[in-house]
Amino acid sequence: MISESEIKKVVEQVLSELSGTLNMECCPEKGGIPEKSDQCEEESCLNDITTIDLRKQVLVPKPNNPEGLLRIKETTPARIGVWRAGPRYKTETLLRFRADHAAAMDAVFTDVSEKFIKKLNLFEVKTMCGSKDEFLTRPDLGRKFDDENIEIIKQKCTKNPQVQIYISDGLSSTAVDTNAEDTLEAILQGLKGYGIKVGIPFFVKYGRVPSMDPISEATGADVTCVLIGERPGLVTAESMSVYMAYKATVNMPEARRTVVSNIHRGGTPAVEAGAHIADIIKLMLDKKASGIDLKL
Repeated sequence: MISESEIKKVVEQVLSELSGTLNMECCPEKGGIPEKSDQCEEESCLNDITTIDLRKQVLVPKPNNPEGLLRIKETTPARIGVWRAGPRYKTETLLRFRADHAAAMDAVFTDVSEKFIKKLNLFEVKTMCGSKDEFLTRPDLGRKFDDENIEIIKQKCTKNPQVQIYISDGLSSTAVDTNAEDTLEAILQGLKGYGIKVGIPFFVKYGRVPSMDPISEATGADVTCVLIGERPGLVTAESMSVYMAYKATVNMPEARRTVVSNIHRGGTPAVEAGAHIADIIKLMLDKKASGIDLKL
């Protein structure tokens, strides 16, 4: 029978080892073996575990070929080489899994900040969803607008622009807060260089991708373009996509849309994505096509 004092010693040892592990940052120069952070002044201070780059972290004890393991990890965001404690994950791996899952949940259930919307000077409309819960359970309502919101779009937007751009929260508000500003700026700069006229950008709350269809019909835009948060996963909660369509109409086939996805710091950087999207929009206008009809 294990005594209470022995259990206490085991718990104290685990907490001590965990504190030491979380106080470490990855050192890629040493084959991904972590070393102590200089930012932590107190012995008990814990670093943010989500800031560790999993691709540069070696958790396998005494690997035969740490450099080879790191080369494999660089090729995939999958969690490989996390090691184990018996049949279970080790504590650090489990905590990282739960932290990344929490970040994904936050991305879905929080709203795009009012500060962001005001900074970009966007007016706001809302789909027929009345709440975040309804948005998640009724995707069909996230594709539609009531008459009042359609009228706002018609009144405030330029009629028949070559390109109408808007931003929508989608399934990751975090992605929009993180990437939309730089992406939008790069798109506008690229289109300006081509001499393409762009309508007034705005923000759509509780929006799904097909909400671009009634917007296209309401504005009469040649190309409609939405910057929208992707469904988050355990790799990142900050991934944004940009969907585009030429002469979009309600109930049109999904195959008529063109998309640039994985816009985030670990994928395609926002500024680079914006410049590429401007080139695609220019090609859409030249070819009068989008989706599978457009040869990129």
